[in-house]
Amino acid sequence: MAEAKGPAIDLYYWPTPNGWKVSIMLEECGLAYAVHPVNIGKGEQFRPDFLKISPNNRIPAIVDPDGPGGKPISVFESGAILQYLGRKTGKFYPSDERARVAVEEWLFWQTGGFGPMLGQAHHFRIYAKERIAYAVDRYTNEANRLYGVMNARLAGSEYLAGEYSIADIATVGWAKLWERQGQNIEEFPHVKRWLEAVLARPAVERGIAVNAQDRRTNDIHDPAVHAVLFGQRARR
Repeated sequence: MAEAKGPAIDLYYWPTPNGWKVSIMLEECGLAYAVHPVNIGKGEQFRPDFLKISPNNRIPAIVDPDGPGGKPISVFESGAILQYLGRKTGKFYPSDERARVAVEEWLFWQTGGFGPMLGQAHHFRIYAKERIAYAVDRYTNEANRLYGVMNARLAGSEYLAGEYSIADIATVGWAKLWERQGQNIEEFPHVKRWLEAVLARPAVERGIAVNAQDRRTNDIHDPAVHAVLFGQRARR
């Protein structure tokens, strides 16, 4: 990690596209942070101490000891964390209202569509126990549509919201896995140009490298791991 300032932010994390959003942002902002791995394949996201921070039992989450008024604050949901850190540091999340609206449009496009739909493409193409042709086609095609939306936007803009922002930080970790989503990046030349530029940023490289070895810890086809990740039901 690059030289960082301030008291360490606690990052509850696993090296996934959503986890990378926050590790990249912390690196980009030069904030000190301490990584607390949450092994989602072993069910550590259901531990009571983690649920107090992230009631949706999902990573990432943070605890900032130097929150508003100098008091600790916890934040869950990757988009909310990016917005919080952007406001805290004044970086990658502009204060000008028009510029901020543009960032939020593309941030919410990612959190509401690009991430979830590509996640479903991953599931039915790679993780599902049986191949369901309709589901594979449905989410592969939707991923293709979303890459097309992104390509059209980037045809006239260097980054998603004009200047580099939390919208790009939110999107890059999912876009780098285009092959797993059944896409051909050559069909989207503006996305390819953007992806190469964002992945070349040193802070992005460092953020994606955080605990990278843990990504190979769990065998996704192990029935126990599969049940933890995909067999979740309401907990009362």
